[in-house]
Amino acid sequence: MEDRKSAPPPAPPPHPARDVTEHVGYRLKRAASALRGAMDKALRRHGLTVPQYSCLELLDQRPGLSNAELARGTFVTRQSMNVVLRGLQDAHLITRATTTDRGRALPAHLTEEGRTRLRAARSAVYAIERQMIDAIPARRLAALLADLDTMADALGD
Repeated sequence: MEDRKSAPPPAPPPHPARDVTEHVGYRLKRAASALRGAMDKALRRHGLTVPQYSCLELLDQRPGLSNAELARGTFVTRQSMNVVLRGLQDAHLITRATTTDRGRALPAHLTEEGRTRLRAARSAVYAIERQMIDAIPARRLAALLADLDTMADALGD
């Protein structure tokens, strides 16, 4: 057992809070968890997971992204992105070249079926985001988005 005299003093909380549920990190995680649950449920109806949907969105905006670029953009590991891409290929939602002119990266592209599935899934995801946005006053949305970016930047993201 550690000697109490040598133990460091307790760290002061970053802001006044009665318990952990009032901390910013806890509330961010709670909001992220609620969003992920709602997206999981909605996307299941479209035969997609959240990482698959995110991958389709990125490829719609920037066709030809590599596995590594997609992994960074969807917040998963490269190994996990390999699984995501394989599932999307097997479902005929994307195509990937078997060879490439630029190193080892194999660019991915949406198929017509992928675009159709994405449009349907996007409607469901946008409805969830609308539900979240509607819960706060419209005048505060820009500040909320800026604050979230500032917090991520403060942590080096």
